[in-house]
Amino acid sequence: MPAADLVLTGAKVRTLDPARPHATAVAVRDGLIAAVGDASDARDWAGPGTETVDLAGAALTPGLTDSHSHPVWGLDMATGLDLSTVTDVEGLRTTLGNAERTGGWVVAYGLDHNTFGGRPVDRALIEDVVPDVPVLIRLYDGHSALVNEAALKAAGIDGPRTFAQRSEIVCDADGRPTGHLVEHAAMALVTGVVPAPSYEERRARLVELLSAMAATGLTAAHVMDLGDGDVPDLLAAVEETEDLPLRLRLAPWCMPGAGPEALDELIALQRLRGRNWLVGGVKFFMDGTVEGGTAWLEHADCHGQGTEAFWPDPAEYSAAVRRLHAAGVRTATHAIGDAAVRHVLDTVASLGESGRLAHRIEHIETLPAHQIARFAELGVIASMQPPHTAYTRADRTDEWSRRLGEERAARAWRCRDLRDAGAYVALGSDWPIAHYDARQVLATARAPRGAAAAGRGLTGLMALEGCTTHAAVAAGEQAVAGRIAPGLRADLTAFAVDPVDAPVDEVVDAPIRLTVSAGRVTHRAP
Repeated sequence: MPAADLVLTGAKVRTLDPARPHATAVAVRDGLIAAVGDASDARDWAGPGTETVDLAGAALTPGLTDSHSHPVWGLDMATGLDLSTVTDVEGLRTTLGNAERTGGWVVAYGLDHNTFGGRPVDRALIEDVVPDVPVLIRLYDGHSALVNEAALKAAGIDGPRTFAQRSEIVCDADGRPTGHLVEHAAMALVTGVVPAPSYEERRARLVELLSAMAATGLTAAHVMDLGDGDVPDLLAAVEETEDLPLRLRLAPWCMPGAGPEALDELIALQRLRGRNWLVGGVKFFMDGTVEGGTAWLEHADCHGQGTEAFWPDPAEYSAAVRRLHAAGVRTATHAIGDAAVRHVLDTVASLGESGRLAHRIEHIETLPAHQIARFAELGVIASMQPPHTAYTRADRTDEWSRRLGEERAARAWRCRDLRDAGAYVALGSDWPIAHYDARQVLATARAPRGAAAAGRGLTGLMALEGCTTHAAVAAGEQAVAGRIAPGLRADLTAFAVDPVDAPVDEVVDAPIRLTVSAGRVTHRAP
């Protein structure tokens, strides 16, 4: 064979390739795996221009993929003051009182619903702390926000509004906004008037973020948005001067009310691509979140909410999926509640055999037993985010569990049950909802937290597959990625410990020796 560009030796290679499960050396050429073998083979792979790296016993696996992330849109969401460590209203008030102003605003993110201790999300809790400065607080779920009176005035909000999608400006009995904004359309009224970072700032932050993600072993991400539509231009601009540290696969949103013209535009977007990014698929929302009262449930939650879909007419969602499917476009649908999951499964079932392994459901937080087998039967990929379990509590005193009640909370994040039933389960973080660190995804998949702690976690091998082979299936890339085998894309992650056999507490902070994305070294330990 021609001389390799990169040769990795001294490794404990888990190829996830049934034809050769283990090896000690790998050769890379032109972005692809050129050969897999042992030390004696490696001597024949090198030439004058070959870089050889001795991994000194590190565990080498297929490159990790985050199957659900928002690295561009998330830069806007994760702007300002980080409130993720705030645990009660007093702590929130203290933190806001000391907050810096950005462009005349106080902007914050990451606030846990549990901070309110079961009380309504209301601006009255913070109004006197920052009375004359507009405040925008994005709650951790990305589907709701708290704003004060000054922010409401800046956005021209003085009462309820009607939206084409499931969204709400929460108002009191007299029709006055409480400051609680639920779902995207309502939040956009305020986020649209908040001072935005410059193009140069966004570009620099994006490259910095993707480099940090690569340092956790990530080689790729399934990006579940297209931002405000300018993301392709931003990525293209970055690639004029440098390579993206991660390969990105983006899915623009299809929102309620999308007619034939909008669907044709989504189909046309699938042609967009760069060296290390492409538009591949479309993202839908079938519901919102449990904590926000917008998850679509078969029966109302404890507040009498959760009985409506994000699409006012769910049949229109199904028709849009069928139109995209006929054009060869893959879809990913956010569905948290049991009714939302059921409707998406029914929609894929209507596609017949051609729908197998072409569509996926995101999140699936509470799943009744009778729906589990349908994933494998229909070939629907389950895209799960194990780190989300950390927002719940084992004693079920958290907002998520209380809203659902004991029976539905007991069905939390059933990754293992889906795997045992034969379904493909792709794993991700949903950054910035949870941290992007791929090691945390692997660890919490094996040892779920909070309300899911009583259930069985994935095995170490299952967790690794969720970020590699099953992630490749979720993207329709199983023929070109997800394994270490000749001819496949050279995506590789080298761990200081074996992520399959090492204890969970060692995996979560295991040093990453090397990350290789499509043959390029994107992270190298000092």
